[in-house]
Amino acid sequence: MNILLLGGAKRVSMARMLKRAGTARGDEVNIYSYEISAHVPISAMGKVIVGKKWSDPQIYAHLDQVAEQYGIGMVIPFVDGAVAVAAEFARRRKGIFAPTCSAEQAERMFDKALAAVTFESLGIPVPATYRGGPAKGLIAKPRHGSASKGLITIDSDEQLDRLADRNDYLIQQRIDRREEYTVDCYVSVRTGRQLTIVPRKRIEVVGGEVTHTETVMYPEVFDLAKLTLERTGLRGAVTIQIIRDLDNDTLSVMEINPRLGGGAVCAVHAGADIPALILADAAGEEPEFACYRPNTEICRYPQEIAFFN
Repeated sequence: MNILLLGGAKRVSMARMLKRAGTARGDEVNIYSYEISAHVPISAMGKVIVGKKWSDPQIYAHLDQVAEQYGIGMVIPFVDGAVAVAAEFARRRKGIFAPTCSAEQAERMFDKALAAVTFESLGIPVPATYRGGPAKGLIAKPRHGSASKGLITIDSDEQLDRLADRNDYLIQQRIDRREEYTVDCYVSVRTGRQLTIVPRKRIEVVGGEVTHTETVMYPEVFDLAKLTLERTGLRGAVTIQIIRDLDNDTLSVMEINPRLGGGAVCAVHAGADIPALILADAAGEEPEFACYRPNTEICRYPQEIAFFN
């Protein structure tokens, strides 16, 4: 199996786990990664292909060339902009498997305002959207932002009025006393059957990337994630961000990233072998639901790779 990662520049551990999952099946997994630069850490695990931006109108033609040249059978997106590209490429090219949702679903999930409307229409609990009244205890999130960048806290009408364009933001009730959980999920692309749901607590986040996390046995978080998957109909790798309001002990869905998150390696260490599920799904198999061990804690750290020009 030749796998092309889209934007997998830093996902060295996940690439290693994909290789290991292939070996366990008696298969050889070869890793390729589609990047803007060749000088990225994933080069330690496979071949880097310097490609085009996700918005480039020629990207599908180039991906066709790459798939033909290297015998690619699977594409896995690791950044927001690559999800719709992976889904559309798999739709266009026969023989390509992409463990992700449709391009249309991806575009809706990555627009925070549209996602919030979707969740509300499906009866999925979310922080209350601001629709007028005193501007106090609010947070403004860029509609197309990621990694917690560009968040603005608002506690007055003056602060609200200073927003350049309210239509560029999702404005919601701010939850100050909170706990945040990430749930790593995988739903069969072929059958829609849920194959794993792994809640973990976010202990430390640096630049929007989790660096310290631990799996937890939290039935209410598990159940909310399960409900969310059922009602949204998302398939493939899904990362659900859930927030707990400590003042009233309620849970809400903050956002969904329909791709593998950086901390998903914790779920794998805990026994939910998501790479194995992906390979089985691609092969048309029906794996059992993958359970996990709670209290599996990981700390992630940077490691350098040298390039000699």
